[in-house]
Amino acid sequence: MDALAQADLVRRGEMSPRELVEAAIERIEETDPRLNAITHRRYERALAEADRVRRDAPFAGVPTLTKSLSDSEGDPANFGSAWVAGHGRVAREDAVVNRRLKAAGFIVVGQTSAPEFGLLSVSESRVHGVTRNPWRTDVTPGGSSGGASASVAAGMVPVAQGGDGGGSIRMPAAFCHLVGLKPSAGRVSAGPGRPSRWGHSVPAVVTRTVRDTAAVLDAVSGGAPGDLGGPAPLPPGGLTAMAGRDPGRLRVGVLTHAPDHTPQVVGAVREAVLDTARILERLGHEVEEAHPAPMLDPRCLTAFFDALSVTAAQSVEALARELGEDPGPGDLDPVTWFWVRRGRQITGLELADALVWQSGLRAAMARWWQEFDLLLSPVFATPPKPVGWPWREPDGLQRSVDVLAFTAPFNTTGQPAIAVPAALTESGTPVGIQLAAAYGREDLLVCVAAQLEAERPWASHRPPVFPAGAMSA
Repeated sequence: MDALAQADLVRRGEMSPRELVEAAIERIEETDPRLNAITHRRYERALAEADRVRRDAPFAGVPTLTKSLSDSEGDPANFGSAWVAGHGRVAREDAVVNRRLKAAGFIVVGQTSAPEFGLLSVSESRVHGVTRNPWRTDVTPGGSSGGASASVAAGMVPVAQGGDGGGSIRMPAAFCHLVGLKPSAGRVSAGPGRPSRWGHSVPAVVTRTVRDTAAVLDAVSGGAPGDLGGPAPLPPGGLTAMAGRDPGRLRVGVLTHAPDHTPQVVGAVREAVLDTARILERLGHEVEEAHPAPMLDPRCLTAFFDALSVTAAQSVEALARELGEDPGPGDLDPVTWFWVRRGRQITGLELADALVWQSGLRAAMARWWQEFDLLLSPVFATPPKPVGWPWREPDGLQRSVDVLAFTAPFNTTGQPAIAVPAALTESGTPVGIQLAAAYGREDLLVCVAAQLEAERPWASHRPPVFPAGAMSA
């Protein structure tokens, strides 16, 4: 069942919060040995919290998982890093998003895997190893919220917390046949006291249904002390009220090709986008081939990764001061060390140039959305890659950057974008599509995603790695 259905069982007295948590624990223990998605188990604390959760909370007793990059009080806070884990670092308080999840009644049963500091498009690290996709265990669930997506797709929990700094919610959602909405920058606080990350990294969740995505985002949205502000408040009734509402006739641009300097879109992904376009047209929307030209500019990714590498270097420097130890190349995963070295080499003027260019990109992209309501595109140019990618390919590190051509621009602009399931290939791997809206217009994304879900219900699809006795919605 999805999270709302599980919460309804508790509300009607048909199951207790403890029973829901016990069922999640059983599913984790049954399925995770094949996936390696769970990095930390907090079962005893979860059961105790289930016994005292407020029964009138909207998600009372519903089990969830937090991402290892997001602080959950008393749990490991190692950012997927063997170097940090070696110091036994523990979170002293909840991140705002996790505090709000708990206040809404969710029970955290553990943490999920991510690449070190979230810097890679696969969820693989020295501290935890390789996380696998429940649809095909020889392919990746993506990154950096790969453990979150694998756990939801495998039926461990209905909702898992993650974050999106360049596609880290949308790519894993697309790879695991899930719904993943990156909110507008500032919609969900990244606090407490967190500085603005490169290109607007935002907390979010992965789910199996649009209504869950809407309801959970309603529960966690809002600023916190220290935030710089965010988009206008959500419409009356929040995003929950938008799931199933007719958005009217919208103008939708369709993009099916990647920039020349990045991997090109393969046939299965292109057809998934075009099939979605045909559905939208049949639903009454005005659909045409069109896209904002600046999105395909090579500088989109170079400016994004200039800022990212400085952030990576700054994060490691701050941890080194906290831990009292400077890491060497052997202490960090190779991709982390690459970005740290690059960040240290970038001058202040070079970083300022990148940030100024990004400001111009935001203005240019906003002009396109004055004429269009939505952009339909791939999330990723190909279906999920094999585990171990990108190290199996020549120039793999550069390729791990180039694959973000459809997702990273919307982190720079701060616009909301959602990934939803579109197809399963003949080999059984999921393909998702992306819809992007103007800043603050998550309501349109939820409306249209719900229309697509009604046309091709995906929540009933089950991967091979799924508990045999699990309840279905």
